[in-house]
Formats: sequence, structure tokens, C-alpha cells
Amino acid sequence: MTNPHNGSSLDDFLHESGIYEEATSVALARVLAWQIRQRMDEEGLTNQAMADRMGTSRSQLDRLLRPMSGGVTLETLHRAARAVNRELQISLV
Repeated sequence: MTNPHNGSSLDDFLHESGIYEEATSVALARVLAWQIRQRMDEEGLTNQAMADRMGTSRSQLDRLLRPMSGGVTLETLHRAARAVNRELQISLV
């Protein structure tokens, strides 16, 4: 017997609402920011020390760690990953 209250999936809802791409982008940016912050905490890095490792300003790092502010480039993500001894992997599926 199927559940009569079973609705569409979240993905279906987001597609139907026309916001799937935006929601996915925001979610990915938040996950990346969280992962970078986790690594910074593990290594005991302050924001200034992380920015120094990346060869960038604190304001640029702040934009990366606050994904809703936008304007983060792939180059910045690569530098952040290298700064915490990680590799950024991006793929089209």
C-alpha cells in the first residue's frame, strides 16, 4: 500500500519552484565554507593566518567563509584548499 500523503521530493519542489540551481549553489557554497572552517579550526588558524597562507586579504577570506555574500572565484577556492593542505575537486556529472 502506498502512502497517500507522500508528496514530491525536495528536488522536485525546487525544480517546480524554479529555484533548484540557486538552492544547489547556495548549499554547495555553505558546505565548502564549512569544510574550510573545519580545517582552519583543526590547524588552529586564525582568519588572518589563513588569508596570509592564501596570499589574499581577510575580506576575501571573509567572503569565502560567508557564502551568501557571493563573488567567490574558483581560484580563491583552490587557494583556500591548498592553504589547509587539501585539494579542490570539481566535476560535471
